Amino acid sequence: MANFRPVSNLTFLSKVVEKAVAQQLTKHLSTHSLLPCHQSAYRRHQSTETEHQRAPALSAAWLTAADGRRVTLLGLLDMSAAFDCVDHDLLLQRLEKNFGLTGVVLRWMTSFLCDRTLEVRYNGASTAAQPMYYGVPQSLVLRPILFDLYTADITLVAARHGLQLHQYTDDCQLYVSAPVDEASATVSGLSHCVTDVASWLSASRLRLNPAKTVLMWLGSRQQVEKIGIREVSIHSSVITMVDSARDLGITLDSHLTMSAHVSSMCRSAYCFLRQLRPVIRSLTEDAAKTVVHAFISMCLDYCNFLLCGISDTLLWRLQSVQNAAARVITRTRRRDHITPILHRLHWLPVRQRVAFKLAVLVYKALNNRAPEYLSQDCRLVGDTGRRELRSSHNYTCASVTTSTQSGDRAFAAAGPRLWNSLPADVRWTDFSRNFLPEVEDVFVWLRRQQPVTVVFRRCV
Repeated sequence: MANFRPVSNLTFLSKVVEKAVAQQLTKHLSTHSLLPCHQSAYRRHQSTETEHQRAPALSAAWLTAADGRRVTLLGLLDMSAAFDCVDHDLLLQRLEKNFGLTGVVLRWMTSFLCDRTLEVRYNGASTAAQPMYYGVPQSLVLRPILFDLYTADITLVAARHGLQLHQYTDDCQLYVSAPVDEASATVSGLSHCVTDVASWLSASRLRLNPAKTVLMWLGSRQQVEKIGIREVSIHSSVITMVDSARDLGITLDSHLTMSAHVSSMCRSAYCFLRQLRPVIRSLTEDAAKTVVHAFISMCLDYCNFLLCGISDTLLWRLQSVQNAAARVITRTRRRDHITPILHRLHWLPVRQRVAFKLAVLVYKALNNRAPEYLSQDCRLVGDTGRRELRSSHNYTCASVTTSTQSGDRAFAAAGPRLWNSLPADVRWTDFSRNFLPEVEDVFVWLRRQQPVTVVFRRCV
C-alpha cells in the first residue's frame, strides 16, 4: 500500500484543453527565462542522459573535481508521494508571485485545480466522494509542469549553503566538491543543507523520504581512501556512506570507474538473453533483431557516453554481451567469427557506439538542440572570443586542458576532442543541412576506422 497511487479518469476534451494551455504556459516561461534551470524532467532536449552529462553538474563536475584532486560528497534525496502532496493554495500563490500568472490565467488555474473530488471504486462498490485539497491528478497533461514550478525554489535553499542541487522530477542530487582535508566541514555543511531542505519541503506540504536518502564520496581511489568519515547524522537519522548507488538508471561507484554500472548492465543483459533464447528460436531474424534491440541494445546504449575513457577490460565485457546477442539473433556458434555477423547486422562495436553517441551529443550542443548547460562546455573556436585562426573556419571546438584521466572523461574535454578528430567533411561545414544524413556520415566514418577491426579481432 505504500506505493499505491490513484489514477484519475479524465475526459478527452479536458486533455486537449490542457495541451493547449501547456504550450502557452511553456512559451511564456521560456520567453521570460522563468523555467527552473536545475530541473531536467519534462523539458525539451533534456532527459536523464543530459542530466547525467550536464555541466557544471553531476558526472562532468565529479570528474572535473577528481581531475583537480578534490572529492565530491553526493547526496541522493527522494520525496515521498511528491505529486500527491502538492498544496493547491501554495501552488497558486507561487504561480502568481514567481511566474507572473495573473488575471484570467490565474482564475483558470484556480478553477482547474480546485473543486475536484476523489472516490475509490472496486468490485462494483464505491466510496463517498471526498474533496481534493492536495495533489495533482496523475493523468493530467499539466501535472509535470505544475510540479516543476511548485518546487522551483528548492535550489535557493541549497545555494545559501554553497551546494549544487539538481532535480529530475522528485529525485534530487545534492553535491559539493572540496579538498580532502576539508571533509569534516563538507559533511557538516551538507548535513545542515539537507536539514533546511527537509524544512522547506515540510513547509510546502512535501516530505523527504529518509529511507531512500543515500550519501557517498566520489573521487579518485587515492583521495577517497584518505577520508575516514563513514557515517553522517542528517535530519535526526544516521546515514552510512555507501560505495555504490543507483541514480537515474546509472550505478555510480565511489571511484568513478563505472565498473559497478558495467557489472549491472552485463548481469541484466545476460538475464534477458537467457529468457529470450527460447523465444527467438520461433521468430524470424527481423523479429529477433527487434526483440534484442528492445531488451539488450537499449540497455547498452543508455547513457553510454559516460563510458568514454573507461578501461578496455570493462569495454570488453560489454562487447561480449553484444557478441552474444548477435549470435542469438543469427543462430551462429560461439566459435564462429564475429566480424561478418556484426557487419551483417549493421552494428557498431561498443567502443564506436560510445563515440557515436558522444559525437551526436556534441552536434546537438553546437546546433541548439541540447540543453544550455551542455552548450556552454561545447563551443566553436570562433565563438570563444579568441583571435581568428584557420581552425575558426573549420568548425573546430575549443578544447580544455586536463591533468588526469578523470578529467579527460568529462564532457568538456572528451566531447570537443572527439569532434575535432572527425574529418573536416564529416564535421558539416553547413550546419543548416538536415540532421539524419549527417549522423549517417559519422556512423560510416566510425565503421571505417582501424580500431573497429581491432575490436572485432579481439571478439574472436
